[in-house]
Amino acid sequence: MTGPGANAWQDEVLAGPGGAMTDEVGVITGPLTLRTTRGADGTVGFAIQYTDADEWYTLTGSPAAHGDPYALHTAALRAIRAGGGAEAPLPAP
Repeated sequence: MTGPGANAWQDEVLAGPGGAMTDEVGVITGPLTLRTTRGADGTVGFAIQYTDADEWYTLTGSPAAHGDPYALHTAALRAIRAGGGAEAPLPAP
């Protein structure tokens, strides 16, 4: 994983029961890779794939409004581990 101060973070994560919700194909489950990127406009984008696959999908709710991208990345990982059709986290108020 790349740490705070970077523009992108990527981690492998095992989805919990009910997996993660994507815009393109609905729920995906199993071993996944989450990539979080900070856009030039300050939004935070979340892409997810089956680990080692070629296709990337948009995690539903992405991009998130402005927020700490590292904190949002770790929140997204927690949500995906919990499953239940996890979506992109919202920034803290």
